[in-house]
Amino acid sequence: MSEVNLLKNYPKSKRKINARAEKKTEEVRRIARKFSREYFDGERIYGYGGYHYHPRFWEKVISDFQKYYKLTGKSSVLDVGCGKGFMLYDFVRLIPGITVAGIDISDYAIAHALSKVRPYLKVGNAKSLPYPDKSFDLVISINTIHNLPIADCKKALKEIARVAKKHSFITVDAYHTAAEKKRMEDWNLTARTFMSVNEWEKLFEKIGFAGDYYWFIP
Repeated sequence: MSEVNLLKNYPKSKRKINARAEKKTEEVRRIARKFSREYFDGERIYGYGGYHYHPRFWEKVISDFQKYYKLTGKSSVLDVGCGKGFMLYDFVRLIPGITVAGIDISDYAIAHALSKVRPYLKVGNAKSLPYPDKSFDLVISINTIHNLPIADCKKALKEIARVAKKHSFITVDAYHTAAEKKRMEDWNLTARTFMSVNEWEKLFEKIGFAGDYYWFIP
């Protein structure tokens, strides 16, 4: 288990945190947490404001994953919280022969996934992954499990560990300082569980999560 920033080459958001905080209401959060059309392709206040594929988002990240975990065309990867399958599409495109699978709680996202990877995606919940033990060489979950309440978040971590044959990598909402915590509170739209870096690491150790991890800190 180690802290490693495998998303260092993912483009940074240019959205202003204060502007988001001003527009965020409990009703906005309720709609966003449905993870339906409004969250992906509705108005910006509910989420992405239009969730579309572009190679600039994942190409360099896939290369970093490939090098770090020594992935080949014989490897298998699961994306927990796959959305429309953009990352998995680039895995398939950039590592020919690789086996991919994805799961997401959003019926809308799976229904609107890229056609090339849609057959490998399914609707489901991270707290109960519908795969046998040790099914995948690498299990990835980016900014997903923190959307669950703490009890289900723990279940999701255990499930990721269960279905991973070799490696796992997750990112979660976190903070180091009081200032970062305030920024997270202003930014957070859907997460139900976010903690300090130290609290997350204690949780990982307590439940036996031995994968790699990094933090989303706005």
